Amino acid sequence: MRPIVAWLSVFMLLSAPPLLAAADGQSPADAAPANMVFDPLKPLIEAVSSNPWVQGSLLILITFAFASLLSWLLFRLLRALTSKTSHQLDDHFVLLLQPPVTYTLIALGITAGIEVMPLPDVWNVMLSRIIRSINVIIWIIFLGRFATLLLNRIADYSGRISFIQRRTVTLFDNIAKVVIFGAGIYLIFVIWHIDMTAWLASAGIVGIAVGFAAKDTLSNLFSGVFIVADAPYKVGDYIVLDNASRGMVTNIGLRSTRILTRDDIEVTIPNSIIGNSMIINQSGGLSEKMRIRLKIGVAYGSDIDQVKQILLDVADSEPLVCRQPTPRVRFRAFGGSSLDLELLFWANHPEERGRILDAMNTAVYKRFNETGIEIPYAKQDLYIKAVPDRFSLPETAPPDTATGNRPD
Repeated sequence: MRPIVAWLSVFMLLSAPPLLAAADGQSPADAAPANMVFDPLKPLIEAVSSNPWVQGSLLILITFAFASLLSWLLFRLLRALTSKTSHQLDDHFVLLLQPPVTYTLIALGITAGIEVMPLPDVWNVMLSRIIRSINVIIWIIFLGRFATLLLNRIADYSGRISFIQRRTVTLFDNIAKVVIFGAGIYLIFVIWHIDMTAWLASAGIVGIAVGFAAKDTLSNLFSGVFIVADAPYKVGDYIVLDNASRGMVTNIGLRSTRILTRDDIEVTIPNSIIGNSMIINQSGGLSEKMRIRLKIGVAYGSDIDQVKQILLDVADSEPLVCRQPTPRVRFRAFGGSSLDLELLFWANHPEERGRILDAMNTAVYKRFNETGIEIPYAKQDLYIKAVPDRFSLPETAPPDTATGNRPD
């Protein structure tokens, strides 16, 4: 980590003059820090030629040579030092830092050479500001890449730093890039002497209009940020929604969350709905194991101890059932037509719940049939003692033999 600290100090030294000039109300181009760096070379250049165009060109050429030599020597030494460390962060940092440092030295030399040349003041200031703006853009790119590298490295130590984890790297990376980009835009505005008051006022008005127009989108966005930061679930977890929909989380975005149901149908749910709902995470807790309850009733008169032993034997013989915690049986209640028991056992993963229940129900039913244990079902017996007199059929006279008709 020492090379990183050293090069951060170099970056502060190189960027300090423009920032101090901006703080004093001057343009970084007007401050001309390059003169302070290359003043010792001016007597040598003046001895070679008195022509200011030749002097400026020589200063630029010397800058290229000096920057290339310094970059080759210094960064080669740093790479040799960082290669001896056990981690890779400093190696990547040195590789990322070499281009912006080299360009900064070249930009200082070019600026000093332009100031020596007899250019009009307008051109002198314009070219200097263009070079400084390009320098700011290069450092913005470097800081953006370094922020991504650093966040990914921190995510590897998620056990020590809880709020930056692998699933939250994208969020913090986007925030860091927005901050770096905003700071770069501010520096460019300062370099070009652009008043930001009007821009900020316009941005405030536009922000209010966009807030009203995209109210639902912003609600989903903020809910997504809270979900990513709070982490009530992660990709791969099995969750149950308020409407009893159950599935595996396949993606957590800033606008929506996608889950894959047991019917192999992907459902996209806006984060604002999830943020205001009760979510059951079946994969959460101390472990991913899930307890399953198998409710069963046996007929009155059954040997309850035998029933409990059969249920435990079935659970022990099923390979999908966890051995730790051990299965257990509970006698819950005296039902209307059965003795109600409950077999408790654990599955390694929530997605195995349906398959294990099918295997256990099948095995329990076969064992009960083999041992003659009755599984009662709801039934009613109707007893008719006698038919009341009012429901007896009336006596009728025999039909007339002549006409075949019954008398009235």
